[in-house]
Amino acid sequence: MMEDKTIDTQQPEKKAEPVSFSQMVYELLHDMIYIIAVVTLIFVFAMRMVSVDGPSMTPTLLNGDRLTLLSNTLYSEPKAGDVVVASVPTYSDGEAIVKRVIAVEGQEVDIRYDNYGVGTVYVDGEALEEPYINEAMQHPLYETIAFPTTVPEGCVFVMGDNRNHSADSRYQDIGIFDERYIMGKALMIVWPGREDEHDSRDFGRLGVIH
Repeated sequence: MMEDKTIDTQQPEKKAEPVSFSQMVYELLHDMIYIIAVVTLIFVFAMRMVSVDGPSMTPTLLNGDRLTLLSNTLYSEPKAGDVVVASVPTYSDGEAIVKRVIAVEGQEVDIRYDNYGVGTVYVDGEALEEPYINEAMQHPLYETIAFPTTVPEGCVFVMGDNRNHSADSRYQDIGIFDERYIMGKALMIVWPGREDEHDSRDFGRLGVIH
């Protein structure tokens, strides 16, 4: 009788060749370059970081808040209620401002004051419910544009949430401006500011802006 023979078909294991230090550095730098390139593209074309300067958006935003901004390369259709950052050439040499969109093209804006001087904003004849404002709006001391007014095509009407301490579309140097001046939409607070330099930072405010 013939004996059964077992044939070993397994290949001998190859030992992994040690990676040299220079190769490790090269691969690390290679990966870092790709990561930096991707992050740069995101922050150039999609996201920006901005800082709030001043109290005009209190209590929604405080002085010194750091925000992420959806860049205008992706944000092209502002809507009422959006918080945006804009650079208006006719105001403070184009210094960036952060405000809330109240009305867009084709909408009529009116501000009516009662016997106590308290103002209410109307859009297309309907009084706005504005839980985000800091306090009741009084008639500003500076000269305002004439109301009612209709927002022209491709423009926006904006106001600060701290109505009594905000230069916005009521102010002639800002007015109703071209939406192309909008740099982007404010998305999130990523570092909290504070109303007063002696106040502690409230990290519970971090998150999506409403």
